[in-house]
Order: sequence, then C-alpha cells, then structure tokens
Amino acid sequence: MDLPSPQLAWIDGQPLPAPGGATFATVDPSTEEVLAEVARCGEEAVDTAVAGARRAFPGWRDLAPPERAGRIRAVARALAGRAEEFARLETLDTGKPLSLARSEVDGTVRYLDYYAGLADKIHGESIPLGPGYLNYTVHEPVGVTGHIVPWNAPLNMVGRSLGPALAAGNTAVVKPAEQTPLTALRFGALCREAGLPDGVYQVVPGFGTEAGAALAAHPGIDSLTFTGSVATGRAVARACADRIRPVVLELGGKSPQLVFADADFDTVAAEVAKGIFTNTGQFCDAGSRLLVEESVREALVERLVARAHAVDCGPGGDDPDMGPLISAEQRDRVRGFLARGEAEGARRLGPGPESVPRRGYFVPPTVFTGVRPDMAIAREEIFGPVLCVQGFRDEAEAIALANDTSYGLAAGIHTRDIDRAHRLAAALEAGYVMINEYFTGGIGSPFGGWKESGIGHERGLEAVHNYTRLKNVVVRVAR
Repeated sequence: MDLPSPQLAWIDGQPLPAPGGATFATVDPSTEEVLAEVARCGEEAVDTAVAGARRAFPGWRDLAPPERAGRIRAVARALAGRAEEFARLETLDTGKPLSLARSEVDGTVRYLDYYAGLADKIHGESIPLGPGYLNYTVHEPVGVTGHIVPWNAPLNMVGRSLGPALAAGNTAVVKPAEQTPLTALRFGALCREAGLPDGVYQVVPGFGTEAGAALAAHPGIDSLTFTGSVATGRAVARACADRIRPVVLELGGKSPQLVFADADFDTVAAEVAKGIFTNTGQFCDAGSRLLVEESVREALVERLVARAHAVDCGPGGDDPDMGPLISAEQRDRVRGFLARGEAEGARRLGPGPESVPRRGYFVPPTVFTGVRPDMAIAREEIFGPVLCVQGFRDEAEAIALANDTSYGLAAGIHTRDIDRAHRLAAALEAGYVMINEYFTGGIGSPFGGWKESGIGHERGLEAVHNYTRLKNVVVRVAR
C-alpha cells in the first residue's frame, strides 16, 4: 500500500497541507507502526474548506436531481471498482479483519447507490386550504453540512451521512477521526476522478479539539452530524446551539440482548457473540449486556465462554475473527474496565492475555458473570469485546434491567414467542430493536438512539430530513 508521502487535506478538489505544514502520525493498531504522516488541520484549514464548500453549493444545489443522482452513482461505481484497495487501507488504519473491512466498503457503495436513488424523490406535499388557495411545501438543502465521523467504521460512516447530504443538494466538509483518516482522504481523490465537482466533498483531518471543534463552531456550516462519545457530543451540541444550527448526534450505547428460555440456544450463542465480539466490540450498538432467563443462564454462559476461547485474534490483514482495539489509549481503557470489574466482584471468564499477540493493541474476548446493575462494567460504555451477564426471572425484571441505563440505542430480543417479542419491543427504551438476530436491518432501516444515545436518525428515508429544511408556500389565486 503506497503511503510513504504525507497524506494531505482534501480541499477544492486537490490535496493541500495544513497551514504551517503541521502533521500527525496515524498508526497501524495491529503492529503499532506508523503508517503515514497526515496534515494536522485547525481553524485556518477549516475556514478554507468551508469557504470552498460554500462556493460549490449553488452549482451542486441547482443541478437537476437526476443529474445529481448520476454524479453520486458514478462515485459509487468508482468505489466499487477499487473496493479491495479501500478495504486493505481501512484494515491498515483500523486493524479490523479484512473481511469486515470489505463488507464496510461494500456498505459504503450501497449507501451511495441508495441515496442517489432518492435524489429525485425528495417530495413536498400540497395542503388543502379550499378554493382560491394553493398551499405547498418544499424540502430545500440546508447548504454546507459538517460531518465529524468516528474511527470504528471510518469510510462507512462517511457514506452513511454523506450520501443523503449530497442527494439533497448540499455540499460537505468531513472531519475524520484522527486515528483513521486515510480512507476519507483517498475517497476525495476518487470523487474527483469520478466527476464530483470540486468543493462538494472536503476533508480536514486533525484532532477533535482543533479541527473538530473549529468545524462544530464554524458560522459557515448549516448543519452538523457527529458520531462519538457523550461528552464530546454535549460539546458539539453546545457549539451548534450557539449558532442555532441543527445537529444529529449518535453517541453510543450500553445495549442489552435479552434471551428467554424458549430461544434456540445454538443460534442465540452465535448472535450474542457476534453482537459483542464483532469489530472487537467497537460498535456503538454492540450488544454488551446479556440479560438471560435464570433457568438457562449457566448453559448459555458455558456456550459463550467456549466461543470466546475459539475466537482467533490477530492482525487485521490476516483476516482473523477479531483484530486489535484502535489505539493504545483504548486498549488501556478496556483493560482498566477488566480490572475494575474483577475488583467490584464480577467473575471474569474467557481466554487470558497470553491468547492474543503481544504486539498491537489487543485485548482478548471476555465474559463477566456475577454482574450487578450498579457495577461500572454494567453501566458504562466500554467499547471493547467485554460481555456482562445478568440473570432475570420474568419479563418484568428483564424490561427493568434492560431500561436501567442512561443509554437507549439498540436492543436485541431472543425468543420463539412472537407475542412476547412484540411486547418487549414496545417496552424497551431503545431506538433500534432487533428480534432473533443481532446487527440485522440494513441501509434502509432508520438508526438512532433515545436518551443519552443521541438525537436524530441516520440511514433510510429518515436521514434525508437531516439535510433539508422545510419551506411552506401559500398562494392566493385570483378568481
């Protein structure tokens, strides 16, 4: 993979260094080796990028929707043609298994295709006022959209919010996570090659406290989409509130998987393990809490511990079952939770530290039993391959345990009783509920959380509304 030269910001259709030439290193989490130096952008670079996006906005907005759709589809086809290149780059930058990176690049292509298909279907409506009046609504693009994307699925998260923003006629300034800037930057060059007008897609790599904060507070953006921690989400929301700008926040979760005694246990064990060990547990909707009916708790835990021991951990390029965590900081944070869980009295099961490579930011898959609701491991988002098991006796207790959290992003229900499944789906305080399969749904399924998990929805038709503003026009018709 050709990465020796500095990776520059992407502004107005060309690679540019940060003012002053400042850079930072991006590291391969599998090897702890520096992959490349990257432009370290701050306020000045963000100003330049926003100004470029503002200049590009009228031309992009005024394209006929079918033509705009065609430009987005061209980008999708270009990415599909270079999918392996982008997947391998994503694996280098994130450490995730190559097969997962391939799936996420394919998902990015599908986001672009899906929203290209919506570009000429963003309809208003007419409202009857009676004879002599015409009353109608129009959905117009907001203008320049800001996108602060996370490191757990970098290119896929760009596609998830960029697709609807561009389809609605907006231009975009993207601030990728400092840990994983490479695919967002390379995507800029691909967009230009595919015929996307200069300035429609801008990328300002850098740190959250510098480039991210400058973008969130910039007076020239008209909306902001952010995925990340609750603490940073609050700061982003405050910055947008000062400018009276709409914001979409996806802030994580502590998502429960509820398992009843009538469930198919071989299937359940696979789904629960998938929900917490995929991407090394680094998904906002990871099923990190297992709530299981007491009569079958021990049997299910036994199956899950066996699965944890069977997980192959290694460098992402080798395509193992599970790769490293994203950084030394995140590895140490997860290790801290493991130690805290044991100190608070939970029992740690699964393979030990000797089961994972010594080099790289690896943590073995872990199952905790004897977990009480007040423990830190039961309440705080760990963002690692750590499953916390609690038992329940009946539906009422299961619901109470599931809802006893400040988060409300996702939940899984495993049961053969369809009535029970729907009762629980209605009772759970979560924006995304999955029944008998975890990580199910797709790009057409609205995704967003309740409570401290965020504001607004991404994916599906709902996401387009994040990037439009409604105008009502009322005409008195002469008679």
